Amino acid sequence: MSLLRKIRSAFHDDWCKNCTEVMEVKKLQLYALPQIVGNYTSHKDAAYYKKNLFKVNCKAEIPTGYYACGTYLYRCPNCGYRFIKLSVFLPVRDQEKPEECICFENGEMDDFILYD
Repeated sequence: MSLLRKIRSAFHDDWCKNCTEVMEVKKLQLYALPQIVGNYTSHKDAAYYKKNLFKVNCKAEIPTGYYACGTYLYRCPNCGYRFIKLSVFLPVRDQEKPEECICFENGEMDDFILYD
C-alpha cells in the first residue's frame, strides 16, 4: 500500500484506516434525540446514546426543534474492519443541519444497533 494512499485515507471516512480500501456504507436507522435546539450537548459515550435514542421511521416523526441522529455502518470488504457512525443533525425544512459525527470503532454500539 502506498504512503500517499494511506495519508489520503485519513481524510476519507469511507476509506478503511487499516488497508485503505473503499468501505461499504449502509444507512441503518434514523433516531430522535431528547435534546432541543439551543441546548445541544455533545456526548462521546455509547451508553448515553443507548439510553436516549428513540427510533423513528421518517423525519416527520421527529418533534419540531429536536435533534436527530442517523446511524451508518462502515465495513471494509477487504480486511473486514467496521465501525458505526452516528451523524447528529437538526432537521430544518426538509434539510439536515449537521451538528457532529461520532464514530464507535470498538463494537460499543453493536448490542444496540441491529444490522444484517
